Amino acid sequence: MTHAENETTISRSPEDVYAFLADGLNNAAWRSGVQAISLKSGQAGALGAVYRQTLAGPGGRSIHGDYEITAADPSRLLGFQVVAGPARPTGAYHLTPAPGGTAVRFTLDLQPKGLMKVLAPMVQRTMEKEVSQLANLKAVLEAR
Repeated sequence: MTHAENETTISRSPEDVYAFLADGLNNAAWRSGVQAISLKSGQAGALGAVYRQTLAGPGGRSIHGDYEITAADPSRLLGFQVVAGPARPTGAYHLTPAPGGTAVRFTLDLQPKGLMKVLAPMVQRTMEKEVSQLANLKAVLEAR
């Protein structure tokens, strides 16, 4: 299993953080690899919603990274499953009240299969880079 996680505290309420994360259209504001994103199906931010993402991939090529919201517990948990692209991890944002704001823990997990097992070290680095972007989320939300 490939796993990456990161945590930060954001000086905003759990409700504000959750609302921002649940609206996938905000991803481009804080995730550097997102080139384009749109709501493909479902209700924005709701369980079962699918977002179409185009991401910056290896060698500058664009890749699809569509995802579906698999858990939606407002102000507490937002889970997702990547449903398109070469790597299809599951992920979650765990939110807990903290002094002065919200503690946010971002986790990504992938069970590599087939050729993906050979690519596991590269996938691990990519996942670690992705969760490290919580610093960007913090900066964006605290500037609002």
